[in-house]
Amino acid sequence: MNPSPQKIEDLSLTGDNADGESLTVEQALANLEGADLGLRFYAAWWLGRFRICEAAAVTALIKALEDEADRTPEGGYPLRRNAARALGKLSDRQAVLPLIGCLDCSDFYVREAAVQSLEMLGDPLCIPALIKLLQVGLQGEQLISKQADLSQPYDSILEALGILRATEFIPLIKPFLEHPIELVQYAAARAMYQLTEEPVYAERLVQALAGEKLQLRRAVLADLGAIGYLPAADAIAQTLAENSLKLISLKGLLEYQVNHTAASTLSAGAVKVMNLMDSLL
Repeated sequence: MNPSPQKIEDLSLTGDNADGESLTVEQALANLEGADLGLRFYAAWWLGRFRICEAAAVTALIKALEDEADRTPEGGYPLRRNAARALGKLSDRQAVLPLIGCLDCSDFYVREAAVQSLEMLGDPLCIPALIKLLQVGLQGEQLISKQADLSQPYDSILEALGILRATEFIPLIKPFLEHPIELVQYAAARAMYQLTEEPVYAERLVQALAGEKLQLRRAVLADLGAIGYLPAADAIAQTLAENSLKLISLKGLLEYQVNHTAASTLSAGAVKVMNLMDSLL
């Protein structure tokens, strides 16, 4: 699978401003309101990258969600995409309703960015809108087609529903365990574990660590770190992937152990994870 547009955009941000040192908040806001599409695009990225949580930044980014000037020949909205991504990083819930509005955008990547930012903002108000998108791939509680459905960012939607604890919609999430796209299957397994705490779903992710495709193994490492599934620790450490990614995944397990242990001392599970992390350094 190809890198996401966000990764491509981040990698393309080279030059004098790539580290953000030569741009001020005032300049970024002025650029975002200006006529130069390149500067507007960069300003939206910059405000999110450096988490400029000022009210003026949030207001300007919300306004950019309705931009019509920056269009690709295919009909995409690059500025809207960057604005949606940035708003998720600024932790201001006044962006929730505008981001929900983005879920009706014709641009797949705007919808995907909005879903991911809504997950980050963590407001359950967006759950019905996410379910509406999820149901595009369903007929009742069954997948409409066994063919690869790419019409919606199902993996991001499923991950968000897991984070948002949308337990009442488990019957609509479970069918995606059989989706023909593996990343969607893994997102469904991740969400199902978060919503049910049944190990069978997490173990499905553990088994996927032995898959042939490196990119899928990388995705599963992120999923296991996100759910903090301790029994996966050894498998994570032994996965054929970059040590840096394994360390990030194990860090997720460690944080989960620390946050869910009442005692003032480290649990045996936390100590085990720390030892595995040491072995990878």
